[in-house]
Amino acid sequence: MIEIKNLTKKYGNHTAVDNISMEIHDNEVLGFLGPNGAGKSTTMNMITGFLSATSGTVLVGGADILSDPLRARRQIGYLPEIPPLYKDLTAWEYLSFVHGLKRCPQNKKTHVQEIAQRVGISNILHRLIGNLSKGYQQRVGLAQALLGDPPILILDEPTVGLDPAQIVEIRDLIRELGQRHTVILSTHILPEAQLVCSRVVMIQNGRLAADGPAESLTGSPGRLCAEIRGAPEQVLSLLRAVRGVSDAWEDGEGRFLIQPEEGEDVREAVFYALAEARTPLVGLRDSQGTLEQAFLQIMTKGGSAEAGDAGHD
Repeated sequence: MIEIKNLTKKYGNHTAVDNISMEIHDNEVLGFLGPNGAGKSTTMNMITGFLSATSGTVLVGGADILSDPLRARRQIGYLPEIPPLYKDLTAWEYLSFVHGLKRCPQNKKTHVQEIAQRVGISNILHRLIGNLSKGYQQRVGLAQALLGDPPILILDEPTVGLDPAQIVEIRDLIRELGQRHTVILSTHILPEAQLVCSRVVMIQNGRLAADGPAESLTGSPGRLCAEIRGAPEQVLSLLRAVRGVSDAWEDGEGRFLIQPEEGEDVREAVFYALAEARTPLVGLRDSQGTLEQAFLQIMTKGGSAEAGDAGHD
């Protein structure tokens, strides 16, 4: 759906985006993550055609964003961090205006009503946007991105400023949209990306730092987290000697992480090994790493990481 080749953006001697290449596939919810100043917004602005690249290409559905901008942009719906709303208009007036601005081929009345129903704003269409809650304003902004039924949606921090209930509603809506659209989600809320995204791309200093399914970046399923009383060196030696244990290490917060070999259930063996050594096992549970832990590790490491390289927390 989107093909990015050797994309680079320079401002004088500063390289904001450095030779990024990747493909974004149909009906994929892609989390686009990185620290402030990493180059996320610059990359997204080049994908939408708002900024031109210093070098490299962006193909949207086969159309070059610079040489064939109209065909490329018709395939993109964009929700910036601050939705472009006219707050002195009703939601209906605003969406009708955007429908005409985009030259949507669908019947205006029918199409606006369908989109309003999809994002849950049918009951507030005739209210002034300025009088709506932040959550409803965000939904109106999402509705304008959906007008024309573009196959690609680019959402920049769509849940910023929302209350917990509104955040859950928008997340559920994004999951639903991912069944019919390719979604690029930029967010600083890493648990949100882990819940919503099928794939995660991390960018640091303008370069790709990681790219892969969220579960691959956060570590292997089946990993165990243990609370054990004892000298760390002794505990690690005991754990690594257990049959079926691939590796063990501390997580930096006083717990021990145990990675079994593929297909092995080592819980009972770990219990008996520690009991025999009279080393108290206080707690044992499944523990797949979080995206936040993977993010901090990759950003601290500062190097490039492919899917699955974020092994130890």
